[in-house]
Amino acid sequence: MQRAIHILTIVILPLITLTLGWQLGMRYEYQQLENQFQELEFLFGGDSGSGHTIVSPEEEVNLSLMWAVWRLLLKHYIEPQDLQVQTMLYGAVGGLVRAVDDPYSVFMTPSENEAFHESLDGTLQGIGAELTLRQDQIIVVAPLKGSPAAATGLQPEDVILAVDGEDIFGETLDEVVQRIRGPKDTDVTLTIRRKGGWEPREMTIRRARIEIPSVEYERRETESGSIAYIEINQFADNTTEEVEDALQILQKEPIDGIILDVRYNGGGYLDRAVDLVSMFLKQGKVVSVGRKEGEPEAHYVYGRPIDTTTPLVVLINEGSASASEILAGALQDHKRATIIGKKSFGKGTVQEIFELPGGSSVRITVARWFTPNGRDLGKEGIEPDIDVDLTAEDTEEGRDPQLEEAMEILLESR
Repeated sequence: MQRAIHILTIVILPLITLTLGWQLGMRYEYQQLENQFQELEFLFGGDSGSGHTIVSPEEEVNLSLMWAVWRLLLKHYIEPQDLQVQTMLYGAVGGLVRAVDDPYSVFMTPSENEAFHESLDGTLQGIGAELTLRQDQIIVVAPLKGSPAAATGLQPEDVILAVDGEDIFGETLDEVVQRIRGPKDTDVTLTIRRKGGWEPREMTIRRARIEIPSVEYERRETESGSIAYIEINQFADNTTEEVEDALQILQKEPIDGIILDVRYNGGGYLDRAVDLVSMFLKQGKVVSVGRKEGEPEAHYVYGRPIDTTTPLVVLINEGSASASEILAGALQDHKRATIIGKKSFGKGTVQEIFELPGGSSVRITVARWFTPNGRDLGKEGIEPDIDVDLTAEDTEEGRDPQLEEAMEILLESR
């Protein structure tokens, strides 16, 4: 009996010792983590969001919390090889900007910054659609003319729910854009919900190299007269010169009216919008830019107009945003043009791009736009003088009621 007890003791005691050691080790580890958490809570809890506006973050903000979390990751994270310094740094900076909760203020990594500038230059690879973030949803502002997105039937105000079957809720605008972009001749599948209510559906789009012509134009001849039609797809570097050239060519012979088409134009540079308005007004305000301090800064026409008398129509729709709205709003307020189509998108803020070391950049909302009569473009958008629908059936059958209405208005005014 004593021999059996002795053997049992020899077997059980090490097990008990091992169990106690493991429990003590776990308690010690938990205690260490608890102490670290309490220290962090003591150091950093409480004062954020107090409404205090800082001037010098280097001097006024204690970044010990970020360094402490970084050290915790280095010490405890199970896959240390995944802790890529540059990726983590970009993530921290991106989160800082994202926390402002403004969809138009965005940090861009070098690859995102390069893609952004390529899109402004008029060349990119993808589906060809401008997107925005509104109320935590990725919304289509406009498919670009002649793009795969337009050919497949993507429309303004479509809500993107998933990309290639992966839910994108909570992702930033640029994260979703990077998911959608890709090499030409490859497919991407979007799950979308259309305004008005049908159930979500999948739409597979073949990516392509997108070359966006800034300006396209033609002379439209009818039995009743001649119309100069100028389609402005974006407000890019060369847009001013291209519109000037178009007007010179189209006005070599008499015309009865001019149509500026900025439907599905998501905008571009503010200066280009001022340039275009200056072509059609002798004098007056184009837009006011309200910054965080001081009185709004007014931008006026340059005083070197090209045509101030020929009847003018501007076509807009739900995809007309930013600089397109500045153009339409100024010409409408000065009663220089009749606005035809549907209410514009309503993107009334100004972003400035700050280039950063290493090829990254940050786009920051710095001001709001107001029309000459004081309308806030972000809140009101542009209401057309004549509301005309353009349905999917119209597009499929080659009809354009908005353009037809513009032609009719101009030719009747002769």
